[in-house]
Amino acid sequence: MKKNYLIVGLVLLTFFVISFLTNIIGPLIPEIINSFRLSLTLVSFLPFAFFVAYGFMSIPAGIMTEKFGGKFVMLFAFGIAFLGALLFGLYPKYNMAIISLFLIGSGMAMLQVVINPLLRTAGGEAEFSFYSLMGQLFFGLASFISPLVYTYLSQNMSTNNNTLFYLLNKVVPSNLTWVSFYWLFAFISLIMILVIAAFSFPKIELKEDEKAGAFKVHIELLKNKTVLLYFLGIFCYVGSEQGVANWISQFLFTYHGYDSQTVGAQVVSWFWGMMTAGTFVGLILVKLFDTRNILILFTALAILSLAIALFGGSSITLYAFPAVGFFIAVMYPIIISLGLNSVSTHHGSFAGILMTGICGGAIIPLIVGVLGDHYTLKYGMLFLFITFGYILSIGIWAKPLINNSQIK
Repeated sequence: MKKNYLIVGLVLLTFFVISFLTNIIGPLIPEIINSFRLSLTLVSFLPFAFFVAYGFMSIPAGIMTEKFGGKFVMLFAFGIAFLGALLFGLYPKYNMAIISLFLIGSGMAMLQVVINPLLRTAGGEAEFSFYSLMGQLFFGLASFISPLVYTYLSQNMSTNNNTLFYLLNKVVPSNLTWVSFYWLFAFISLIMILVIAAFSFPKIELKEDEKAGAFKVHIELLKNKTVLLYFLGIFCYVGSEQGVANWISQFLFTYHGYDSQTVGAQVVSWFWGMMTAGTFVGLILVKLFDTRNILILFTALAILSLAIALFGGSSITLYAFPAVGFFIAVMYPIIISLGLNSVSTHHGSFAGILMTGICGGAIIPLIVGVLGDHYTLKYGMLFLFITFGYILSIGIWAKPLINNSQIK
């Protein structure tokens, strides 16, 4: 099939937009707590609502892609995201925030399902790995930028009189300036709908390994201990990633008095920025060493960095949290590759089960919040040592059928 670089560019842009919103929840948490007077448990239901949508929408999105095509699913996904952002912009209440984030999360889950096979179809199978890496870089770049955009909006809402801020001040309550970010995302979603509508999409031809098998295949896989162990690995990874990122800003405010709109947002930004840098380093290391050894080393260093962040002084913690981001960068791709290389058949169905593990981003931050209400946030975040410990154990017990190729 002829390559379609415009579609490739659209997919990379979609990676950027998905990340732009997904990873802004953490910097907003201190403002949400203050605005709605929430406990740590109640505020934890916000990322829960977002990530639990992945568990509900991933499989239906795959069915819709096969039946209606990628263009329809992407338009529908951004339509849902636009509705969710608009509803919260119009009615900035806690209950509406739950509904809004579930809608937005549903849209992002649908996009995640469709863009990878679309990228392979438009860019060509031979270049799929390269473009997948490009997608991750766009994803990381957006995660780095979005907290900085939030800081810019927060600092200029009351002082800047240009057209953008004039319009935002008309619709955003003066005591809820952070809501402006959701108006921005509603606008971005609307633009994406218009852009996608103008494109002519190629038909997505799913390879056998990308297709979900019959119900009995999933049941068969779920009886396999190896499948369950790797599902738990993805569950723990996404939960750990979000369990750190979502609570950084609140932790810095609670224990060190750092302003959440400036310092807190900047540290979260660097957390994602260092994660992108860690991806580059990981690409080199997997060509030199066994991925199991890399996973053990980097997870141990992530645990050490988290311990320093939680119990270190006010200056060192500003560097320790981004260091956690750097060391966790290799975990997701290594767990996925070890998992898929540990079974000989039904890789498409197995991949779907692994993707469902993303709902760990809903459960584990909630557990941290509940523990934080009972034992303080610092000790609530100690739960992450359990999830990181499980990830470290994968490097010890993993026995893939195929090892990663290394430069000798």
